Amino acid sequence: MFVTYKLSEKSFKKLRKKGVSDVALNDLAELENRVFPNSYIFLSRVRKLPQAEELMKNEADLLKAAKGFLRLDLLIPNRTIREWAEALIFAVVVATIVRTYLFAPYQIPSGSMLPTIQIGDHIFASMYSYGSPIPFTDIKLFKKPVLRRDIIIFPFPNDPSVDYIKRAVGLPGETLEIRKDQVFINGEQLDEPYAYYEPNERRTRLAQGLMSSTPVSRFGPIKIPEGKIFAMGDNRYNSADSRYWGFVDLKTVIGKGQIIYWSHDPEENFFGGYRFGRLLDYLK
Repeated sequence: MFVTYKLSEKSFKKLRKKGVSDVALNDLAELENRVFPNSYIFLSRVRKLPQAEELMKNEADLLKAAKGFLRLDLLIPNRTIREWAEALIFAVVVATIVRTYLFAPYQIPSGSMLPTIQIGDHIFASMYSYGSPIPFTDIKLFKKPVLRRDIIIFPFPNDPSVDYIKRAVGLPGETLEIRKDQVFINGEQLDEPYAYYEPNERRTRLAQGLMSSTPVSRFGPIKIPEGKIFAMGDNRYNSADSRYWGFVDLKTVIGKGQIIYWSHDPEENFFGGYRFGRLLDYLK
């Protein structure tokens, strides 16, 4: 079903370029647009033609010109419907390749990355930034390292069916500590212009003395194992991240957030809430 043999106008052009005579091609025209489920049946029919001897001398070229994949001729006799089905299959295949190896779209449902990424933003992530994945394996070709401050896409460690987006803050082998909201890497305070601390929440935490008693504002020190990274949301008071559920395995990072291609406030209706000013903003 997946590999069939059929001679088309294009097949005849290829065979003519290979030196097959017009006499032999005229004989072969009897089989044009007929579908054969395998090479054995196809060649058996060719051998019955008057010019079979010349054609069989070009057997390899003949099979190559007639061979096709994912043809629906045997399943869908109607040509128009078949062409639509083939176009749909081709579109799905192309979309799958693009999503796997180039760019994948994601919709942001939560505010854990505010203000960098807002609820209702639609982003494109590059799927090649950390290497090209080999299908059905954990192997990546042309591997590149995750860098600090990268906005990364990865399956949630506690539920791999859900994709998370966070920022890479701590890298393998480093010692990370959080003191009064400030992140320290190997004892040095990290400059984080993207980090957001909601003002009212900050005042409440200061008043209640929570800046040094919860994992949000006080964490570690902890050494990040090799092959792992420490990921956090930019919205530090409202992000479930490595402070709560642990490290991210580097092997599971599938993409890097790159650009906002659409944005609509989910609390607004169809007639409003479009944030055109955010369109085509690069994520930093």
